[in-house]
Amino acid sequence: MPTCDHCGSHVSERFARVFTDGEGRLLACTNCSANAGIAEVARQRTRTA
Repeated sequence: MPTCDHCGSHVSERFARVFTDGEGRLLACTNCSANAGIAEVARQRTRTA
């Protein structure tokens, strides 16, 4: 089962397929970011990583 690279929480295969970046990293999930802003949080974390 895939996990969030930021907080380590488990996510579904479908969630991972939608929200991983081009390098296969999942930088935000529903446990560590607001549902409405997952894509935006992931982009911000990519810039600071």
